[in-house]
Amino acid sequence: MQRLELDFRAARTAPPWAGRLLLVVAVALAAHALYTYTHVRRAVEEGEAALARAEPRAPAPREVPPGELTAVRETVERIGLPWHGLFAAVEGAAIEDIALTGIEPDPKTGTVLISGEGKSYLAALGYVLNLSRSESLARVQLLRHEAKASNPQGPVSFAISAAWSGAQP
Repeated sequence: MQRLELDFRAARTAPPWAGRLLLVVAVALAAHALYTYTHVRRAVEEGEAALARAEPRAPAPREVPPGELTAVRETVERIGLPWHGLFAAVEGAAIEDIALTGIEPDPKTGTVLISGEGKSYLAALGYVLNLSRSESLARVQLLRHEAKASNPQGPVSFAISAAWSGAQP
């Protein structure tokens, strides 16, 4: 058997121009990056200087139509009203046989219109009585009531008007 000689460290011969080409490409990329950086930096400095010289402009005042201004004032007045007293009065007068379908306050006149349905006419009158005992509401009165035509002893829809003491500014 003959001895086999393997040389794993054998030098590979690369072309002599490959290293030089890579060096030239790297230098070109670095020069381009430096040029771009200085160009962008100069543009940023010029923009900042122009911004510093510019006078701040106030936006032109927008002309508000009178109707829109009135609506805004009414909304602000409604938000400022003491709603807690009204809601406490409505919740405090609650009866099991009554379901409210609407509460329509009118802050200008200081009234509130409460509509709902009850199991009977007697339940609706009981709710009116409970509302009249509230400190926040005055002059509580049943405006209308209507029994269902199919069952006169059955459900009754009603509307109640009351003066809301908290609504007066």
